[in-house]
Order: sequence, then structure tokens, then C-alpha cells
Amino acid sequence: MEIIISNSSASPIYEQIAQQVREAILTGELAEGTLLPSIRALANDLRISVITTKRAYAELEKAGLVSTVQGKGTFVTGGNLELLREEHLRHVEQLIGQAVADAKAAGLTAQELHEMLDLLMEG
Repeated sequence: MEIIISNSSASPIYEQIAQQVREAILTGELAEGTLLPSIRALANDLRISVITTKRAYAELEKAGLVSTVQGKGTFVTGGNLELLREEHLRHVEQLIGQAVADAKAAGLTAQELHEMLDLLMEG
């Protein structure tokens, strides 16, 4: 799994890391039992503070997505996947709500919006 940090993002770096790991767990890219890079190794790879990486892992652990075993590392637990999926659904609903508002402002019909969505889903 490759983590990409954006300095231009409004999200703090630790949130960017946690979000990308969440996505990888949700999509199955990171399966239950997968060993994550050590905090120090990830910090070195991303050229960021160990404290930032530790905070990202702490957020993931608090969400029940990873667990740390002293002396062995941090592993994907796969726990709370339904909660994570629900979070994604809420986010998609917000985005669709904004798209509907923009479509109405542009004078699009529901049918035109459905056609746009169908085309985007195909691609």
C-alpha cells in the first residue's frame, strides 16, 4: 500500500494517513492480519515525524481497525468495517446532496442527473 501525503490538503497529515489506511482496509487492499509498517519505518518513508505517524496509528486503533502487539507490530484487525462503510455512505450522501443542489441551480432535470450518474458509474 502506498500512502501519499499532500501538503496542500486542508486535512492534517495524521488524518491523511489514517484515511488512506481506512480506505485500503475497506476495499480489501489490506486484509485482516496484515502487518502495517512500523511507526518509525512509515515516518522515514513519508519523511514525517514519528509523532505524526503514531497519532495516525492511534486513530486507527481507536476506531478498532488495527491493533498493536508489543514487540511484534501493528496489524489490521478488520473490526468495525460496517461502521467504516456507514461513514463512507454518509460522505457519499453529502456529496450527492451537493451535486443535486448544483444540478438544480444549473437547471438540470432529475433524468439528466441520473444519466450523468450512470455514465460516471460505468467509467
